[in-house]
Amino acid sequence: MTMELMSAGCEMSGQNRWDHVQARVGYRRGEHRVAPGLYRFGQPSRASPVLASANYTLSFDALRTSLRGIDAYILVLDTKGINVWCAAGKGTFGTEEMVSRIRDTSLAEVVDHRRIVLPQLGAPGVAAHQVKKETGFTVEYGPVRAADIPEYLRLGHATEEMRRVNFPLKDRAVLTPVEVVQSLKYLLPAMVLLFLVGGIGGAMIAVAAVLGGAVLFPLLLPYLPTREFSSKGLILGAALSLPFSYQHAVGSALPLWTVALFALALAMMMAAVVGYIGLNFTGCSTYASRTGVRKEIFRWMPVMVGMLIVGAVLMIVTLGFGEGWF
Repeated sequence: MTMELMSAGCEMSGQNRWDHVQARVGYRRGEHRVAPGLYRFGQPSRASPVLASANYTLSFDALRTSLRGIDAYILVLDTKGINVWCAAGKGTFGTEEMVSRIRDTSLAEVVDHRRIVLPQLGAPGVAAHQVKKETGFTVEYGPVRAADIPEYLRLGHATEEMRRVNFPLKDRAVLTPVEVVQSLKYLLPAMVLLFLVGGIGGAMIAVAAVLGGAVLFPLLLPYLPTREFSSKGLILGAALSLPFSYQHAVGSALPLWTVALFALALAMMMAAVVGYIGLNFTGCSTYASRTGVRKEIFRWMPVMVGMLIVGAVLMIVTLGFGEGWF
């Protein structure tokens, strides 16, 4: 028996938009999901296209809003509230779930054709030949962006531009709210501690380091030198320390070597913090690969920890001369 189809519209409601805001700031993480199953849009026939999506609300909404004026079905996989790209890497947007969902929804009884369109970024998780073998459905990989779905369906194939994976400023900017919110648990204690040690200047150092990693890093990502996220962050963190080092040098009556020691300590500490936060963006960017991220973590995490410890020790030494930071 064919399971009852679920109907959904292509328009965003106020509740949908509020859900997106909460997801963007990391509130109720893991709870932004829709029920897995088969959804119909418009008045689909047995010849209408079938497109697959994750059950993460932002992924599902991006796809359904692109279907205005199109009669189609969306097969929603249970990815545990994770987006297509990340779920493909984790295996939840995968072959087993795809096969199971096709069978559970009796998709073969709903449509006459045997084609299902998957998002291109879901390709690493799905073995098309295995899906074909077990269900009879041929997997087609659609465009990277949901906005290109109407043109893809009209042409019957994806153009080179549709296949190109970009990570523009807009996409990088929307990542910053959740990183800022997640960083508050580190930022607030750091601000208090550094304020007690270095006054308002110390608190501002904490703000610059955390916001530098959570906001400036993704915005400047393509323009920072080197290819690795960690080293990009280290360079940015060291650069952000320069204004504070300059301010300290201008107001200091201590020997030059002490001022230089302060600058070195601050650069090491801020570089380590920004580098660590920047490393988190490997999970958000299409620039990274699983093997590359793994190598980068093992290569740079010990370096960052060492820099933070050495920098803190050197900073304590400079404070031992009896002069505040600013």
